[in-house]
Amino acid sequence: MGKLTFRGGIHPYEGKELSKDHPIEKYLPKGDLVYPLSQHIGAPSVPCVKKGDSVLAGQKIADAGGFVSVPLHASVSGTVKGIEKHLNATGSMVDCIVIENDQQYQEVEYQETRLEDLTKEEILNRIKEGGVVGMGGAGFPTHVKLAPKDPSKIEYILVNGAECEPYITSDYRRMIEEPDKVVKGLQVILTLFDSAKGYICIEDNKPDCIAKMKELVKDIDRIEVKEVMTKYPQGGERTLIYAATGREINSGMLPADVGCVVDNVETVISVYKAVILGRPVNSRVVTMSGDGIKEPKNLLVLSGTDMSELIDAAGGLKAKIAKAISGGPMMGFALYDLHVPCTKTTSAFLFLEHDAVSEAQEIQTACINCGRCVSVCPGHVLPARLAKLAERGDMAGFEAMDGMECCECGCCSYICPAKRPLTQSIKSMRKMVLASRRKK
Repeated sequence: MGKLTFRGGIHPYEGKELSKDHPIEKYLPKGDLVYPLSQHIGAPSVPCVKKGDSVLAGQKIADAGGFVSVPLHASVSGTVKGIEKHLNATGSMVDCIVIENDQQYQEVEYQETRLEDLTKEEILNRIKEGGVVGMGGAGFPTHVKLAPKDPSKIEYILVNGAECEPYITSDYRRMIEEPDKVVKGLQVILTLFDSAKGYICIEDNKPDCIAKMKELVKDIDRIEVKEVMTKYPQGGERTLIYAATGREINSGMLPADVGCVVDNVETVISVYKAVILGRPVNSRVVTMSGDGIKEPKNLLVLSGTDMSELIDAAGGLKAKIAKAISGGPMMGFALYDLHVPCTKTTSAFLFLEHDAVSEAQEIQTACINCGRCVSVCPGHVLPARLAKLAERGDMAGFEAMDGMECCECGCCSYICPAKRPLTQSIKSMRKMVLASRRKK
């Protein structure tokens, strides 16, 4: 039987060896903590503290701003300095709560409980109140994802342990060091779906993770480990669903439409902590990596910590770097300022000595119609044709050629011998189409 996978995809340099063997180190911040009110898809959180208030670690500092929203919690004890604009990783100035760290790290009293003592409604409420969101990058509120219209139709809960983005090893270290929390978090989620099975999906470049997880779940009837092929973007929601279940979704569908729910490793662990331990999301593991940083490592970081502090914790930068990225090199955000706060969705900070994108622009040529972009596209579209339509501003033509089915993974730009920025052009047009639809 062949390895579980999907059609298309690429094999970029992985870079995992830089940080994969470095155990998680806890980092305590030295400066002020900055908490953006919008760390998730949906309505921003609404502050429930004001300037001058004293807070404890774990205390709620902002309420959910609607159904598709979650609360925000302090990660340190200290004093609220104010609510003001600060730069985030995407380059926007956003509303943030700023807390002066008193270095005492005093915490609220957490309310632990047993899973068997909770109703499904209570489980969902604890997930919401814990501020749990998709921590693989999207940031969709988890309590909403776990409350589909018809829970009885959910057949598979997929734990996304693929971690297919180059360099990032935060989920890998979680699975190696805390595999029991992954399993316990999955068991919490399975309690919400009576007919579902749990699949822990791990790429085959992590054989030690696969072995650990298989040993842990061997006597658990509703949980299996699925070994998937190492290939980017194996960890994408659509591609993982297809690889693990053979089911397909398009841009107009949700995973629930094919009986699936997908959550990444950090999210599942956060579900366990919120529901069983009563601990909200106010920390996460962040990979510091790339050939531009002196000591690549995996840090357990408190939310709101300034990235510049983490650089120092990783030995500092080398003499010259060409690019800094929040997230992975394929789908992350390039940074122009190193003073940005870590949030719930910050999986990694990368520092590279060479800027492959800028170097490619210098040798960019016209499309040579080689078809390589088509062969690697997991969305089964024609990237070069879509990019031309996008560059012309042809919105109708773009939609007619299924442009919205692009998953913005970057495979086409990576493989293009003409070095054309196909993904960026398509991504810009997709934003225009979505904006147009909202107006209508």
